[in-house]
Amino acid sequence: MIGVYDSGFGGQFVLRQVRRVLPGYDVVYLGDSGRAPYGGRDVHTLLDFAEQCVERLLEEGCALVVVACNTISCVGLRHLQRRFGPPRGHVLGVSIPGAELAVGATRGHVGIVATAGTVASGTYVTEIHKLDPTVRVSQRAAALLAPIVEEGWEATGIAREAVARYLEGLRGIDTLLLGCTHYPLLADVFREVVPSGVTVLDPAPYVAERLVDWLDRHPGVVTAGEGRLRVLCTGDPEAFARHGARFL
Repeated sequence: MIGVYDSGFGGQFVLRQVRRVLPGYDVVYLGDSGRAPYGGRDVHTLLDFAEQCVERLLEEGCALVVVACNTISCVGLRHLQRRFGPPRGHVLGVSIPGAELAVGATRGHVGIVATAGTVASGTYVTEIHKLDPTVRVSQRAAALLAPIVEEGWEATGIAREAVARYLEGLRGIDTLLLGCTHYPLLADVFREVVPSGVTVLDPAPYVAERLVDWLDRHPGVVTAGEGRLRVLCTGDPEAFARHGARFL
């Protein structure tokens, strides 16, 4: 069984892609919506939350946990891998696939829009430069965007104005990586606002493809089941179900 963990609703974009490429696998999704958003919290609090959530997914029988949350993937993935790695399980993140996707698409200047925690970690800059040290990377913390999505305001002028303001700090980029799981609901807005010729990247489909590759290289870690999905959350389940209809 595969576990997918996110700070709230946004990781369901990754979940949707995982179920697309691995329809026969059983999946448990855990959204920590009762304690979201994660982006502005201190590292020690984030690690505490992440440990609790990964522990729960392992208790549910997940042999592999995908950390869909960019903030946790950037600030805590190595910690989680050391704490919960084999023989207990395996923990993968989204930051390395995101970096791979950006390097493969860019003509030399990548922009990243993400939470404050993701930007402060510097993880995307590090991972991109591991792959190609000549690529220029510009980052922008966008604290308002995840709450806008969670309010359901992604099709409003408020969303467009916020996106435009944040992109003012990313002039000259040719590729824009959406570094938060909430942002794909704003992808059309980003594409309207970015200058002509800038490629907007949603990492979720590529994350799912890299998961398939990982399973091929690690046979037996997770076996196909019946394609069942179970969804857990730490907040209001009715609100979570409403948002799930939008994300899934």
